[in-house]
Amino acid sequence: MIKKLKQTISEKVLLIFVITLAIIFFGSFITIKNKCLFVKNYDPKKINFVKPKNIAILNAYCGNVIIELYPNISPNSVERFKMLIKSGEYNNVAFHRVIKNVLVQSGDLEFGKKNNLNYAYIGTGKSGYGTIKSELKKKFDFKKGTVALARTDEINTEDSQFFILLQDAPLFEGEYTPVGKVIYGLEVLKKIKYNEKTEYVLRPDFINYFEMLVN
Repeated sequence: MIKKLKQTISEKVLLIFVITLAIIFFGSFITIKNKCLFVKNYDPKKINFVKPKNIAILNAYCGNVIIELYPNISPNSVERFKMLIKSGEYNNVAFHRVIKNVLVQSGDLEFGKKNNLNYAYIGTGKSGYGTIKSELKKKFDFKKGTVALARTDEINTEDSQFFILLQDAPLFEGEYTPVGKVIYGLEVLKKIKYNEKTEYVLRPDFINYFEMLVN
């Protein structure tokens, strides 16, 4: 009787252990499988914007990133940015440079397209529309969520590439041309695929589409 009782208790303990392992494994699997599980996807149609003509929606793997553009700060750069958005140039373009919790970069229209990805040259590509002049005179705080145009080491070389800050970067003020700021969905960008060892990403995530709220 005692032997049977001990055996029953052992079986119950083993069963509980197996169930616990299964729960942990299943929970981990779900979290890994769905990295967007706790990311809110904002619907721009349900938000009232003060200046809807300056609102852009970038859709990535985990949902929408809603950006307010600032033509009063950088009129020429915003005009170029809007033109590329409206023409669909950014659709299916890679987030080729990602620094965890610092920034994400995209916009290489020459070597970053999903159907023409070129790892040897990605990050150096151009739009085909030529470069534009930097707009650095107006004061702008480079806070988390800032959207700015990327460039080479030289000023006045902005084109189509842009980056979005995931943390404050005061040293960027006066160095890069700001075009806007993320007002909803910054957490979507924190889920973009990154590489722990390098800024450039093998098999990167892509912009699904990028569009203006009002065309």
